Amino acid sequence: MQATEAEQNNIRHNTDPAKVVLGESGLYHKSLCDYVINVATGCSHGCKFCYVPSTPNVTARQEMLAEQAAVDDGQQEWGSYLLYRDDLPERLGRKLDRKQKWKQTARGRGVVMLSSGTDCYQDRRTAQITRGCVVELIDHGFPVRILTRSPAVVRDLDVFEWAVEQSQNQVGKLIRVGSSIPCLDEGQVRAIEPGAPSPQARLRALRTLSEAGIPVYVSMSPTYPTQTRDDFDQLLGQFADLKAEVVFHEPINPRGGNFQMTIDAAREAGETTLAKELERISNDREYWVEYSLKQMEWAEELGEKHGVDVHVWPDKQVIKSVGEKKAQELLRQRDAVSPERIATPSLPS
Repeated sequence: MQATEAEQNNIRHNTDPAKVVLGESGLYHKSLCDYVINVATGCSHGCKFCYVPSTPNVTARQEMLAEQAAVDDGQQEWGSYLLYRDDLPERLGRKLDRKQKWKQTARGRGVVMLSSGTDCYQDRRTAQITRGCVVELIDHGFPVRILTRSPAVVRDLDVFEWAVEQSQNQVGKLIRVGSSIPCLDEGQVRAIEPGAPSPQARLRALRTLSEAGIPVYVSMSPTYPTQTRDDFDQLLGQFADLKAEVVFHEPINPRGGNFQMTIDAAREAGETTLAKELERISNDREYWVEYSLKQMEWAEELGEKHGVDVHVWPDKQVIKSVGEKKAQELLRQRDAVSPERIATPSLPS
């Protein structure tokens, strides 16, 4: 029997017995979505800074993780286990047939995101689940946001083109596809996103989709404290070439319980400058605030230069650390609605 991608990459894999199909999401405050579908638990990319293993989806399910994948510590072992939800498309279809109400906030706009807790195209099995879910959502008239680090997303170009066709009678589109591309330095990215595809591969995938007429966006998040204004200039210039609808930006946050793991990973990979800068923002709150403000200003300034709409995500703790005038400016940015033209959900009659 041929080994699966997960087995080939030494990822412990099994199925996730969770019954939740469609979860309401707090990511509307970032103008991303009102609902989220996670096609798996765990993620083979193993990004060291990822917030997901510190959320209840992992911390409250330790017994299940131990039983299904021999996981002792969901956070420490993040990147080494992946539990699939193979029957999601079928269960989603039944749920959408029955659903009588649909959440639609001003910033979330009724969008369903795949996925916030894992990468929905990290291997063929997650991609198959994702494809089925996208078909069900579009067929029922609900807008979808894809977020992935994987270039394998281009394999579903036919589904995305069909979704665009289904949007023809609406002001906005039912589908948009994005990738997380915080930095173009291959060494630094590989150090703290050890299992993820290269930034250039992600750019190529978005370019392919954009050239085919699929709305694309970029999550330039989280950016690193080693990045310069010139780095941002290069990044936003490339995103402009993609004709990205929007670039979401957020500097890296040192408060997570796994941040020391991020520092250690950078150091072990030989990225000593990155490790030192990460350690500095972890130990010096004022320096972190200064770095965050500077990078958000660069993102907006250079976005304007390149004709790219930038939507920044100021951290609450940064807002609390500045004067009243600056805090009001950051709150306006935080509460803004992204400029994307999103189709209105087909609400049940």
